[in-house]
Amino acid sequence: MKNNFTREHLLYLRKIKTRNICVHIAQIGVLVLLLGLWELSAQLGWSDSFITSSPSRIWATLKELVASGTIWTHIWASTWETLAGFAIGTALGYAFAVILWWNAFLKEVFEPYVVVLNSLPKIALGPVIIILVGTDKAAIITMAVLISVVITTITILNGFLETDSEKALLLRSMGANRFQIFTKLVAPANVPTLMSTLKINVGMAWIGSIMGEYLASKEGLGYLLVYGKQVFRLDLVMTCTVVLCALAGLMYAIVAVIEKYVTRRY
Repeated sequence: MKNNFTREHLLYLRKIKTRNICVHIAQIGVLVLLLGLWELSAQLGWSDSFITSSPSRIWATLKELVASGTIWTHIWASTWETLAGFAIGTALGYAFAVILWWNAFLKEVFEPYVVVLNSLPKIALGPVIIILVGTDKAAIITMAVLISVVITTITILNGFLETDSEKALLLRSMGANRFQIFTKLVAPANVPTLMSTLKINVGMAWIGSIMGEYLASKEGLGYLLVYGKQVFRLDLVMTCTVVLCALAGLMYAIVAVIEKYVTRRY
């Protein structure tokens, strides 16, 4: 009986592994197919390669940027700004969520304002940000923080409020105070929520930093995008877009690996 159970378990694990491999192969196949159709469309004149560019032209532009060394300066600038906005926005959003969960009166007072801020297009605050903090990297990081902090606050607060109320009541009946309930129940129970928020904030932070570079920047991938548009180098625009996708995907993958490690402990 035990051998049958072990054999069935191994077959199940093998089936899951095979399926994951097939998914990865299919993902790569779809990417190769899309790139091939894109290149074929440009070569056969189905699309205007001046506007849509093509994988071969993007590759040539990327090699040119790498050879000149300028791409690394712009990648580092955008990555540093994004990481700073990501970290600060997540930390502040989590802290605000804790404060609003801790004090029901403050939650009722400020929750409508948080919702309104979330619906406000942050780009509208660009001129105000530039006036307040200047036109250097501080303005770009501020934009990234503004975009990620509100969504973090809302998501984490909702997770806190949805924590099992019966378990919280049990802890209160055993004499636990607010701090103990938070550290022993609420915070651990919302580790998956935090990990999901980090995944969301990867995209939010990149959006914020690129938007900030549109408004005020002398370096960064956002600056290159604006420059490429101004001089009608659309190959440069598409190349920067591809690099942004790669960087955002890499950052997301790192967060996903961290999520797997952390969720095993909770």
